[in-house]
Amino acid sequence: MGEMQGALARTRLESLLRPRHKKRAEVQKRSESFLLTGLAFMKQRRMGLNDFIQKIANNSYACKHSEVQSILKISQPQEPELMNANPSPPPSPSQQINLGPSSNPHAKPSDFHFLKVIGKGSFGKVLLARHKAEEAFYAVKVLQKKAILKKKEEKHIMSERNVLLKNVKHPFLVGLHFSFQTADKLYFVLDYINGGELFYHLQRERCFLEPRARFYAAEIASALGYLHSLNIVYRDLKPENILLDSQGHIVLTDFGLCKENIEHNGTTSTFCGTPEYLAPEVLHKQPYDRTVDWWCLGAVLYEMLYGLPPFYSRNTAEMYDNILNKPLQLKPNITNSARHVLEGLLQKDRTKRLGAKDDFMEIKNHVFFSVINWDDLINKKITPPFNPNVSGPSDLRHFDPEFTEEPVPNSIGRSPDSILLTASVKEAAEAFLGFSYAPPVDSFL
Repeated sequence: MGEMQGALARTRLESLLRPRHKKRAEVQKRSESFLLTGLAFMKQRRMGLNDFIQKIANNSYACKHSEVQSILKISQPQEPELMNANPSPPPSPSQQINLGPSSNPHAKPSDFHFLKVIGKGSFGKVLLARHKAEEAFYAVKVLQKKAILKKKEEKHIMSERNVLLKNVKHPFLVGLHFSFQTADKLYFVLDYINGGELFYHLQRERCFLEPRARFYAAEIASALGYLHSLNIVYRDLKPENILLDSQGHIVLTDFGLCKENIEHNGTTSTFCGTPEYLAPEVLHKQPYDRTVDWWCLGAVLYEMLYGLPPFYSRNTAEMYDNILNKPLQLKPNITNSARHVLEGLLQKDRTKRLGAKDDFMEIKNHVFFSVINWDDLINKKITPPFNPNVSGPSDLRHFDPEFTEEPVPNSIGRSPDSILLTASVKEAAEAFLGFSYAPPVDSFL
């Protein structure tokens, strides 16, 4: 199991404000087979890839499946006792991550009123918080250092922070206002977005009309193009990672799987993502490039138009085989331009995929987007096709009550007494040098 986890490289971070166990709303006139497929789809896709892999790896029947073995190269699962026999040692000085001298030494948990839990992930919670002095509302992502270190995810947490620092100037990417840490926790102070996940709205309506799907796809493509201009590949685009703001514009979140420093012709090879959206080259364990993001855009656009991802199957091995080998099937209820853009984005050969030659410009100039004024789009001058109709920051109608009804832990808003710090907490405190960050004064004017 440890060998497989090493190959996967990391547990996928939970996306900002993303509840993990939503119940699918009852939709009228949906057939029983579609409901069964949808429920299975909800259950599987809400898992991180690594959590999903752990589940099938502990299932002896699934492990024996030839396609699962060939794709994941699973070794025999270890006994739980053996897995815990050698706990991870504390980080050595050479393992410490230091992103430089930028810091916000004055920020502390007591600066905030933590009002509601609005999400939960592998390493902590996301909370709605009001800054006491500014009286501004933020989404504060609070992560437990010990949990991060246990799964050896410190480098990826720091990478997420590093990507967030570069995203503050784009309208369709969530912004980091500042970050700080205590001895046992990390705090991301982020834009508060309360229009709901795209997936939340999609699962209620089953699918979107083409103009609405095009609007969302255009804003998503703009955000991906911006990340690519910074040599960042996103790698985990899906409706759960796409939020709507209070006006109905797209906000892309969760940068835990981003890969930095990928030049225009550069490649990477880490096997990561979410099963339903993995590009063929990732499943083949081949080097891949920025075009994985355009594949995912195609999958999301297909899902917006049809209700499920393009190659979805309740049987994961069959779904992987579909992604690798099954021709794309398009029903005749969309326009020719929509068919053409889906065929281009969901091209299995990445060298022939839409975006392979000129990246975002190819998507921008496609006939499907010919009605989009891209200058107006980036300046939010196009009225969104749907308004979430939230009344203000306290309107939590688009968050799962499973989280909003949960009491806010007292430990979230205070620092631990130094006298009570354990050795493990002190070791954790040394692993995140340079995490704290404060923006220049004029960054958010």
